[in-house]
Amino acid sequence: MTNPPARRTVLGTGGAAALLVGCSKYGDSGGSSEASAPPATSVSPSASGAAGGTELARTSDIPVGGGKIFKDRKIVVTQPTKDEFKAFSAICTHQGCTVSTVADGTIDCPCHGSKYRIADASVAAGPATRPLPAEKITVEGNSIRLP
Repeated sequence: MTNPPARRTVLGTGGAAALLVGCSKYGDSGGSSEASAPPATSVSPSASGAAGGTELARTSDIPVGGGKIFKDRKIVVTQPTKDEFKAFSAICTHQGCTVSTVADGTIDCPCHGSKYRIADASVAAGPATRPLPAEKITVEGNSIRLP
């Protein structure tokens, strides 16, 4: 005969599951539109360090005042000002769509119209309320690399 689980086992398991959901990287915390942007990775072409990682693009591939989306890597790289490169997740924080364009100083999502600023990925237009998470890149000479 199989014994049913004890009440405290069921409650403990449910509590652990709720804790995991609450700590999820992409869980909606009911954030406000005043959420601050994450620190963005900003690297200049003269950055020192050992060459390594996978080359994502050449610096010449990223327009000044614009950016480029790498859908296969789910990353967007921007160049807000000359020789300042930043990288962010290409997944919209509203409902998980992949952003589709970088134009007029914003990273744009095609699903519901959210827009993020290229300088820091903060929300320029909703419905998204949270910025795009920053991603790590390194710039070595003319090469933009993922670590």
